[in-house]
Amino acid sequence: MSITAESELLGMQQISEIVGLTLKQMREHAQPGMSTRELDALGGAILNKYGARSAPKLAYKFPGHTCISVNNEIAHGIPSAQKILQEGDLVNIDVSAELNGFWSDNGGSFVLGQDVHNHQPLVNASNQILCKAISKIKGGVKISEIGLLIETEARKAGYKVIKNLAGHGIGRSLHEAPHDILNYYEKFNNQRFRKNSVVAIETFISTGSTIAQEQPDGWTLLGNKGGFVAQHEHTILITDGEPVILTAANGIWDCQ
Repeated sequence: MSITAESELLGMQQISEIVGLTLKQMREHAQPGMSTRELDALGGAILNKYGARSAPKLAYKFPGHTCISVNNEIAHGIPSAQKILQEGDLVNIDVSAELNGFWSDNGGSFVLGQDVHNHQPLVNASNQILCKAISKIKGGVKISEIGLLIETEARKAGYKVIKNLAGHGIGRSLHEAPHDILNYYEKFNNQRFRKNSVVAIETFISTGSTIAQEQPDGWTLLGNKGGFVAQHEHTILITDGEPVILTAANGIWDCQ
């Protein structure tokens, strides 16, 4: 969406702070021995406290308040009582929600407890690449240039990118134009970021796979060549200078 009134900016700020705080509290609460369903229930309770509604439930009838993906799951992991978190797991939490007709989205990967499986370098790379990408976004910049930056930085760090997942416009619905803010360079995409528009920027940095494949449950995504993927996401307001990170309340992946 494009922000055209102060009331719209306030609406986006409010829901973005809620999803950011929800993500922050879920990450802080996560611990070995907890099921992902328990963690999701916490997220749902926090959203409900603020009067917000889970976006994946509302838009897609997703079987959870949030998406919680563990280890080799790339995204859209279904919360489950049988999925028990373990020390050193690579965990991704994606929180998106709606309030008063405004939608916001954020997410991030982290290592649970001690990094016994050496996932932290991947997590760090994903976060740092997201922050670098955000710092280059302003009105008039080509969307493909940000894809090139993400792909190039991933390669320099020894990683790949997932090519069929992307950032997107957001605001009055969960997914709006532009629909393909990709993690790689698409030379035929001449779209440019527009000042005063709101987008969700996200990285998908991979140790081996380049394509996310949907599993038989109809939701969970795994890599076509295995390995692990770290994802980080902020909803931002584009300006003619530094963008405004609306989901900064998550407090964990600080790009300031």
